[in-house]
Amino acid sequence: MQDAPNRPYHHGDLRRAVIETALDMLAEEKGWQFTLREVARRAGVSHAAPYKHFPDKAALLAELAMIGFDRLRETLSATKSEAPKTLHDEIAPISRAYVAFGTDNPALYRLMFSAGEEKAEGVHLNERALAVFDVALEILRRGQAAGSIRKRPIEGQAAAWWGLIHGMTMLAIDGLLVPEKVGSAPLDAALGTLVEGLANPAT
Repeated sequence: MQDAPNRPYHHGDLRRAVIETALDMLAEEKGWQFTLREVARRAGVSHAAPYKHFPDKAALLAELAMIGFDRLRETLSATKSEAPKTLHDEIAPISRAYVAFGTDNPALYRLMFSAGEEKAEGVHLNERALAVFDVALEILRRGQAAGSIRKRPIEGQAAAWWGLIHGMTMLAIDGLLVPEKVGSAPLDAALGTLVEGLANPAT
């Protein structure tokens, strides 16, 4: 891969320049095998410059993952239905937006959920990552309060929902949702099954 033209940056914007360059390289290379020296070269700064804000590569990758969670939360929050008529109307759009985010940003999404990187647990317990989970918790709490969702532990219901859409996202990224195996609309079918399991049969 050829180096992109050096990016000019104003004093005080070094951190942003390093992050934006690393995000570009992550998307271009579809992975995070690059080094901090390569990031510095692409950003047009000295080899030592990134270390002023990130003690090592793991710290930079953790911040990239946090940015991914920020963007995912913003995507989901912007997708919320204002006046959903049914439980499916509320859950399906957000679930589709989640999967679309992952398939549109495959390398970033893989990094966000990479168990192999150092500090993975700390990343996922960070409030910025938990904010994504809170989107699901909010919908489930509201549904339980309204009586449309079964009265069961919220965290377990959220785990089932997250497990489904995360799994579907990874399968979609890897090109494994082939019609011959899972039908022509696998996500819709899976969401229908999820909603049936969440819905309060008394309503």
